[in-house]
Amino acid sequence: MKFSLLAKDQGSKARAGSITTDHGVIETPIFMPVGTVATVKGVHQRELKQDINPDIILGNTYHLYLRPETKVLRQAGGLHKFMNWDRNILTDSGGYQVYSLAANRKIKEEGVKFKSHIDGSYHFFTPENVMEIQREIGADIIMAFDECTPYPCDYTYAKNSMHRTHRWLDRCIEHFTNKTQPLYGYEQNLFPIVQGSTYKDLRKQSAEYIAEAGAVGNAIGGLSVGEPAEEMYAMTEVVNAILPEDKPRYLMGVGTPINILENIALGVDMFDCVMPTRNARNGMLFTAEGTINIKNKKWETDFSPIDDMNITWVDTEYSKAYLRHLFKVNELLGKQIATIHNLGFYLWLVREARKHIIAGDFAVWKSKMVKQMDKRL
Repeated sequence: MKFSLLAKDQGSKARAGSITTDHGVIETPIFMPVGTVATVKGVHQRELKQDINPDIILGNTYHLYLRPETKVLRQAGGLHKFMNWDRNILTDSGGYQVYSLAANRKIKEEGVKFKSHIDGSYHFFTPENVMEIQREIGADIIMAFDECTPYPCDYTYAKNSMHRTHRWLDRCIEHFTNKTQPLYGYEQNLFPIVQGSTYKDLRKQSAEYIAEAGAVGNAIGGLSVGEPAEEMYAMTEVVNAILPEDKPRYLMGVGTPINILENIALGVDMFDCVMPTRNARNGMLFTAEGTINIKNKKWETDFSPIDDMNITWVDTEYSKAYLRHLFKVNELLGKQIATIHNLGFYLWLVREARKHIIAGDFAVWKSKMVKQMDKRL
């Protein structure tokens, strides 16, 4: 994997770059649509490629391990072939799902025992077998096994958890480096994850440990779990001051369009979040002028296009009134239209940010966009 920095903004720490893997070039900053179980919900791969056009999507290690199971993926030739996706894929570590299963898991030094949310069966994740699971899934970028702490989090717990994540990282690197070979004829790349909750000294210590690991890229985890946005930005700023500039920085699970712009300004290169697809299925549309709750009665006889910016074809193909009608009668098409719109907007947003970073006026453009997008239409 190769990362090239192409430009830096004059008024912020925003960067434009490119990541090159065996599955192609990823232009940064980038948003990765979430394809939890080998699909981005509500979107055909053809629509994903042609209309939304991301350089990379995300798959979920925990969910893919449970269904369809890695034995199926291995027989298919990996996740790319299984889902007919010939561009980049990143898989998370399963650490966030371990966090979300707090009532049904037990963390030990060896790993995490957890109960499946599907059938109640018990499973055990270790740093080593998580490397093997992701090897069989076959993502281009894989994540080290970590523990995502909740918010709020006791300082002692956060500290102990951080050190455990570091020890798990060492085991991941050992296994990934010495005991695995790619299965499908292309390279895989391991990113470690910074933890430390919202404690500045822990974040600093974790970032230093992760930077010293010398990985090809680095991730920031344990944020966007309920903390105020200001805390998220503060922790990101602390971490990015330490993580090497010549490696891509991935902020996991973030976020709203405003969160993404603010973190780009702090030097983050990669993002993922279920928000554009999940909110779409609930009738919330993101636009450059603010957010729309398409279920509101005010749109009942509004026959104007969904979005005059026409980022994706659905924006002018359908009216607000028609889309509201689809939601009111619970037609699946409404959710599909909203999903294509939201994902298209997110990709437009990061690509527009990239243009302004290269042009040198990102900070000014970002301030304008944040004000506009903070409206309810």
